[in-house]
Amino acid sequence: MKITKTKIDDCIIIEPKVYGDERGFFLETFHERRYYEIAGIKEAFVQDNRSRSSKNVLRGLHFQKTKPQGKLVTVTNGSVFDVAVDLRPQSKTFGMYESIILTSENKIQFYIPPGFAHGFAVLSDTADFQYKCTDYYDPNDEGGVIWNDSDLSIKWPLSSPILSDKDIAQPTLDIIKTKLCNGWKE
Repeated sequence: MKITKTKIDDCIIIEPKVYGDERGFFLETFHERRYYEIAGIKEAFVQDNRSRSSKNVLRGLHFQKTKPQGKLVTVTNGSVFDVAVDLRPQSKTFGMYESIILTSENKIQFYIPPGFAHGFAVLSDTADFQYKCTDYYDPNDEGGVIWNDSDLSIKWPLSSPILSDKDIAQPTLDIIKTKLCNGWKE
């Protein structure tokens, strides 16, 4: 597997070794020891999720407030523009984002450590998105940042995404910054 570091510490791109021939292909999507020794992923994964979305759907930017989830994400069908925003208050890259195109053809995985907001926009007619999480999802711990926050300046590859009501109403990073820095304690 090939590991590529990004401009944000601990956020990495993983290109698994793919074995293919005229019959198809095989790849290892996770191996705890290798992902720890080679990629440096120390967290244990406790939950796997899969979603399917249509073209121009944008999901995000989501995070959990007090139980942050690390995520190992990949696309098994279609293509997406995937984004991770650093929300770790002590990080030198706080408020910066990393993005990558994930497709079923490139088979790339994107590791997003705990403490990030995450979202993606679907570029193909449909996309199946799969992710391993380092903590359990808790609907009472949900947080979010508005997808088009001008302070983040994310260069989304679509101008009129299809959004959920929840994602339309997310606050800006500036509005939640104090709560983030105080660990969501009032």
